[in-house]
Amino acid sequence: QLQLVEFGGGLVQPGGALRLSCAPSGFTLRNYAIAWFRQAPGKEREGLSCISTNGGTTNYAASVKVRFTISRDNAKNTVNLEMSRLTLEGTAVYYCAATQFFLYDRRRSSYNYWGQGTQVTVSS
Repeated sequence: QLQLVEFGGGLVQPGGALRLSCAPSGFTLRNYAIAWFRQAPGKEREGLSCISTNGGTTNYAASVKVRFTISRDNAKNTVNLEMSRLTLEGTAVYYCAATQFFLYDRRRSSYNYWGQGTQVTVSS
C-alpha cells in the first residue's frame, strides 16, 4: 500500500504564511500527479490544487488561487504547497493525494493514495 506523509502544519496568525510538504513512504513520486485537499470541521473535503508529474500543469481552486502555490521537486521526491495570506477559513486538516492517471482535476475521486493529513490552525 502506497503511503504519503504530510509535513509542515501548525499554528499561524491570520495573514501569515505556511509551507506544507508531501513525501512518499517507500516509493517515488515522479510517476504520480499530486493534489492538495483540506477539510474543515463539518465541511466537505475541498480540492485546493493539483500538479502533473513533470510539474508543467497546475490548477487551483478559486478560493486559493494567487495565495497558494503548488510545486514539486522530483529529485527530492517531494511536493510542496506554499500558502500565504491565510485566513481563518484556512483552519483545516490538509491532505496530499496521488494518482497515476491524472485527469487534470481536483476531485477527491480522482486520487487513489492519501496521507493522514496535517493540521493547520489559523488563529490570532
